[in-house]
Amino acid sequence: MLAREGARVAVTDINEEGAIRVVRALNGLRKDQRSPFPRRDARGSMAARGRGNGAAIRRPSRARQQCRHRADQDFETITSRNGGASPIDLDGVFLGCKLAIPLIARTVKASGLGGSIVYIVDLRHHRGHNMAAYNSAKAAVRHLSKSVALHCAKRGYGIRSNSVHPVFIATPILDGLVDRLGRDEAYAKLGRQVPLGHIGEPDDIAYAVLYLASDESKFVTGAD
Repeated sequence: MLAREGARVAVTDINEEGAIRVVRALNGLRKDQRSPFPRRDARGSMAARGRGNGAAIRRPSRARQQCRHRADQDFETITSRNGGASPIDLDGVFLGCKLAIPLIARTVKASGLGGSIVYIVDLRHHRGHNMAAYNSAKAAVRHLSKSVALHCAKRGYGIRSNSVHPVFIATPILDGLVDRLGRDEAYAKLGRQVPLGHIGEPDDIAYAVLYLASDESKFVTGAD
């Protein structure tokens, strides 16, 4: 959706082949074909205006399992880079902000355009859930987005910071449940947990991201 609106989109992922497929699909929407940069430093290849910040993994690390073998490692992998674990749900977002904010601020100063950071979080951390590490990290990202909003506003960077909190969306993350129950039953089961009675589609989230990344939301910061 962002590409269709004319944005230059950089794709970063540990799944390099998947990232390249996405880049090729995006290039199909454009007249000026651009090559992917799968091995290039993300700081050098990211366009410095809008920013999506939503890497995540999910593991069933329920609170009562945290003392079991490897559960603590799962918790660190999801929430932190401490102990040599990978920076994913929380540290990955923090590092993205750390690297991106100076780039965006310089671009804003040079061009006079506004900057925007958009985080993909999750609605379920508001009410609790049985995935302790995932929820802890996502709740922290929500508050990080607000801290970044205040920091950028105080420094006069011209950068807004907002988060989007999806509930169940029809993406491959639901494939495990679909494989067990079938598509219709799985979607119905999840839909019963949503006030509108059905799960969402990717475009439902993309429209929110598009709004927050655009100048139409120039007076919106620190919101979720």
